[in-house]
Order: sequence, then C-alpha cells, then structure tokens
Amino acid sequence: MTPEMDAGAAAHSAEGSGASRADEGLSLLGRRTEYRSDYAPEVLETFSNKHPDNDYWVRFNCPEFTSLCPITGQPDFAEIRISYLPDKKMVESKSLKLYLFSFRNHGDFHEDCVNAIMKDLIRLMDPKYIEVTGIFTPRGGISIWPYANYGRPGTQYEELARYRMRQHDL
Repeated sequence: MTPEMDAGAAAHSAEGSGASRADEGLSLLGRRTEYRSDYAPEVLETFSNKHPDNDYWVRFNCPEFTSLCPITGQPDFAEIRISYLPDKKMVESKSLKLYLFSFRNHGDFHEDCVNAIMKDLIRLMDPKYIEVTGIFTPRGGISIWPYANYGRPGTQYEELARYRMRQHDL
C-alpha cells in the first residue's frame, strides 16, 4: 500500500467515525503492526469514553499471553482477563494487544505480570475500578492464577474492590 493510499484509507475511516484517530491520540490503528521485543507500557493508548456518567463493565479476554520465567527463562502461558469500569479514558484494544505481546520476552513471575498489567492500566486510564486475573497453565504440576484489583480511593469503587477481593474465588 502506498503512503497516499494509507492516508486515504485513514481519512475515509475518520470520516465514517465522526472523529479522526489523531483527535483521539491513536496512532496504531490502520498501520502495519510492529511488535516490541520486551516489556513496553509506552505502546498503550487511550480514547475518550463517550459515557463517563454510566457505570458499565469493559472486559478483555486475552487467551494467548506469554512471558518468561525469570529464573529458568522457560516460557509461561496464560489467559489474562481484564475487567474495568471506565471513567474518562478507555484503553484502545490494539495497543493493549501489543502491550500484552511485549511480555513475550520479559522475565517476571506470574504475580508480578498481573500486578504490572493492572498498575500500568491504572496509570494510563485512571479507571473507577479494575481487576486483572492471570490463568497460567501448569508447570511442574501446579497452576498459578493471580488476581489483583483496585477501586478508586475515597469512592464507592474502593469498597467494591474490598468486596470483590473478599468474594474472589468463592
């Protein structure tokens, strides 16, 4: 595809959506995908939530997550589940895919991966509430399923986080 065709496709896409990707600060959509070779939270992008006054769930199911064991260097495989209640910003799904893919050569324990994902998304979006679960496949006969959550302090979402943590996996 020539640069002119790519620009024309982007303009056509922006016309149909009522807003351009540039207006939203999105740079990954409509471009050739480049995969990072190590942990890259800087690839995450957001767009404006058109319904910040509504509480609603957004859930991502990412069944092909991989990272490396920090001790042995062997690959670990997991399904990562992310659920959140957005406020003003939402994570763009292609950037999330590229971010999660950036863990492929990153060495960290399962629990660290899940907490890093949650904290990076909190810094990015400042959601009302978020939870991240890692369902890692067994290695050595043991599977590990870390869970982390966060509710905005001083709000009803902080209590939601405490409640969900108490009720988790019952």
